[in-house]
Amino acid sequence: MTKGGVHHAIECLGLKKTAEQSFEMLAMGGTATIVGMVPFGEKIELHGFDFLRERKIQGSSMGSNRFRVDMPRLIELYMQGRLHLDDWVSDTIKLEEINQGFANMKAGKVIRSVIDFGVAA
Repeated sequence: MTKGGVHHAIECLGLKKTAEQSFEMLAMGGTATIVGMVPFGEKIELHGFDFLRERKIQGSSMGSNRFRVDMPRLIELYMQGRLHLDDWVSDTIKLEEINQGFANMKAGKVIRSVIDFGVAA
């Protein structure tokens, strides 16, 4: 489909398989960026020979954002209705349900949970 691979692959699911696939789909000189949180202790397996094509793999913490600059901008976009964050929320849980929330996330049942602390504004 891409006639030789892609220049940039961004993995956002945090799965071993998709992290490996993001590297495998690179063209010569391409870069795979792992954004998703691969579970602690999970090892990603790559063939050493594939690095001879000058491909790179890198991680990204919190999307490599600049918090003080990016957060006010993202909040403004959300308030304007231009950033649809509500669509990204799979579940709303209470603080006492946090362990089940993590279990559901690890099991792949939800993508993003929001904790409702029950504090009135």
